[in-house]
Amino acid sequence: MRTTRVTAIEGAYLFEPTPHADERGFFCRTFDADVIRSVGLDPAAFVQDSVSRSVHGVVRGMHLRSGAGEAKLVRCSYGRIFDVVVDLRPDSPTYLGHGFFELSGETQQTLYIPAGCAHGFQALTGTADTSYKIDRPHDPAEDVTIAFDDPELAIPWPLPAVSMSQRDREAPSLAQVLKQLER
Repeated sequence: MRTTRVTAIEGAYLFEPTPHADERGFFCRTFDADVIRSVGLDPAAFVQDSVSRSVHGVVRGMHLRSGAGEAKLVRCSYGRIFDVVVDLRPDSPTYLGHGFFELSGETQQTLYIPAGCAHGFQALTGTADTSYKIDRPHDPAEDVTIAFDDPELAIPWPLPAVSMSQRDREAPSLAQVLKQLER
């Protein structure tokens, strides 16, 4: 498994497995504690696994958690997604930096997103399954959402947003969220 530091987001990493393919399909390791440890992360810190299924054009995000935040490992296990990370850590050297990634079931790449970063994605295929390993139990009271189409973020979503949750549709601007997080 190859590890690449994401320069646009301090502390983010892309883990690229080596799928072994044959006439049956493929097999690959998508999580390796030793590889996670090699970049200074604690593999035992991940306490929750989740998966979402999205259809073509669906946008989920931009999401983050207040308080201590939430670090996560994100992987598209089936289909393809356009994945977005925005650094919202005021003390980070990459504050307000963006990272854009295409994650797919073909490559099985995993993206490590540090706590304090907003995350979202758009499904690029008819079905896209996205898997998450999260380092804290979910607390809905800490959920924060930023408008996916905020002009300050200027995210180049590849497709029109065909569907999203009511929470995402009604999300406040980046400026409003940054004021909220300062409190």
